[in-house]
Amino acid sequence: MPLRIETFSNVTGGSSFFKAVGHPLAAPKAAILIARLASFGPVAVYDPLGLLSGLAEFYDLSSIDVCGIYVQDVEKVGQEVFGHAARPVTDLPSSGARTVFVVAFDSQRLEGHIAHLIPKQAGVVSLDAMRVPEDMLNDPGHYLSKFNWATNFAWFRDGDGHHTRVVSANYWPRYGAKGTRLWACLFDGEGRPIADWTEPMPPTDGTVVIDSRQVRERFDLSPFCGSLFLHIIGAAGHDVVKYALDTYGDDGTVLSCTHDANAWPADLYAGLPAPREGERVSLWIQNSHPTPIPAGAVGLNPMGSSDIRTLDRAVPAFATLELDVASLFPEARWPQQFEVQAGKHFVRPRYEIAAADGRRRMAHANVERTDLKPDPKLPLLTGGAVDKGVVGKGHILPAPLLPMGRWRTVLLPTPMSTAQTELPVKAVVYDRNGAAVAEHRFGNLKRSDSVALDVTGLVADKTVVDGWGHVELVYDFEAGTIADGWLHALVRYEDVTTGHVAETSFGSHMFNMAMVYRDEPQSYHGRPPGLSTRLFLRLGTDPWDTLCHLVYPASTQWHATSDTSLVLVRRDGVEVARKRLTIPCGGSHFWRYREMFTEAERLAAGDHAYVLIRDTTCRLFGYHGCLAAGDTAFSLDHMFGF
Repeated sequence: MPLRIETFSNVTGGSSFFKAVGHPLAAPKAAILIARLASFGPVAVYDPLGLLSGLAEFYDLSSIDVCGIYVQDVEKVGQEVFGHAARPVTDLPSSGARTVFVVAFDSQRLEGHIAHLIPKQAGVVSLDAMRVPEDMLNDPGHYLSKFNWATNFAWFRDGDGHHTRVVSANYWPRYGAKGTRLWACLFDGEGRPIADWTEPMPPTDGTVVIDSRQVRERFDLSPFCGSLFLHIIGAAGHDVVKYALDTYGDDGTVLSCTHDANAWPADLYAGLPAPREGERVSLWIQNSHPTPIPAGAVGLNPMGSSDIRTLDRAVPAFATLELDVASLFPEARWPQQFEVQAGKHFVRPRYEIAAADGRRRMAHANVERTDLKPDPKLPLLTGGAVDKGVVGKGHILPAPLLPMGRWRTVLLPTPMSTAQTELPVKAVVYDRNGAAVAEHRFGNLKRSDSVALDVTGLVADKTVVDGWGHVELVYDFEAGTIADGWLHALVRYEDVTTGHVAETSFGSHMFNMAMVYRDEPQSYHGRPPGLSTRLFLRLGTDPWDTLCHLVYPASTQWHATSDTSLVLVRRDGVEVARKRLTIPCGGSHFWRYREMFTEAERLAAGDHAYVLIRDTTCRLFGYHGCLAAGDTAFSLDHMFGF
């Protein structure tokens, strides 16, 4: 059963209420509040903001003797709320209540509105009894301000030779934040909090690093695999906690990476691949709420199929569960893909693939949108080339074609909205200079089709300058006209020598055009169009090297070359060195940290430095990864901006 809560709207943004009542520090206070209400009934519940139903999704309120539900909005009178017909708050004096429960934070003003209606002997309580400590609030006068709830979850493991590392930067001071701090709470696999701490954030643009080995040593912990809850105190500008997540091991063949979890649980996720023969694909379910996930509430189905098979066990509050997809669909094989029936119970999940030789890799599924409809204007606006149509190429999903002497690149289109009954797409491969080398037309794929393209094989007999470039997945409106602008794909990279694999998935955007269509080109901050670049390239620690592949996609004609700065930043936010790149429009650039910066510059930067990729003339799309010593393993994921 899905949770009936509001988490995110593509119109209004993220909801703060579910974060506030589901916060790890609020949950124990909720238990005390509910016990108090149960002891001092009958209780008249005043629900002026319509929050009671959401609260009841997280906490069992059945022990409370409710004598009536009262509302402020005339149009809600008579509606059923929590099993009662809502009554006007003006009826409160005759309620016979011993306690009035105001379902709101910052309730003083709301209580003042009805002070004359509260029965004389009745006490008044509100959700303010669940508030986190005041020193954790950036805006204490507006408890549900999104800047009070810059939170996220990270999948976090340490044990059996496997470790994890969260890496980010203190980017909030760029938006006016002062005195930012980090509060972290680590839950084990059963959902028990086993460590929590508060630490000051580094100086502006400084690096944030949380390493599982250090956490385990600091708190003398046994091996764990669970959730790390992150809360940025004092955030400004936006409430998104972004990070890169590296998984590495005592063995040099253990290396992978992914990124932040998207803090707003969704009904559906998609892009979860089925295993190849000999592989194990595990979906890591991180319960993101203080209430158990009931047995049967989470399930999988092959994309385009109604055959939903559910998990037959409950998942405790804040617990982490490994679901082997073969336990539900033993017959499924790559390139089949699954839809995840999540019911808003958990944030965007990671999946882990264990190969027959023991090598592992991490990646994530993506949010499948339920609010989209086909856009009949897109085929009319999109011309298929930078100089045709109002939006030129339109939506572009760019991905690296890594150096073909070492890596094989495979692309799998992944339906990512419930409106995508068809997917008319094609892939176009470009060399580093932006010259088209080859094209593959998938045709008009059905929702149930899973067709993987060997991009490297497609250009094996072509001349590709320097042996690398990029591929763009775009709409093919000659094959079909059903499109909603939410185009996604999974891209898989295999080392042809070691067999080590990395994969990443992401969605399309319109890039580098002066016109704006439905908030595209997307802006990191503020109104579109977003026509500049600020990307975070975390750097691997010694003995790892770091790779980066920057793509300059353009929907319409744009500047002939980029004017890109690679700014090497020390852990404390101080710039150490700067290099300049010019990337041809429609082209890309593959580079490695140890080749781009001198040994002296790298030594001056030290461990946990990063590169800020900055360009004020165009929007670039980037990928990063680490290279293990001796080329025994590598990782790859797309980068984030701020």
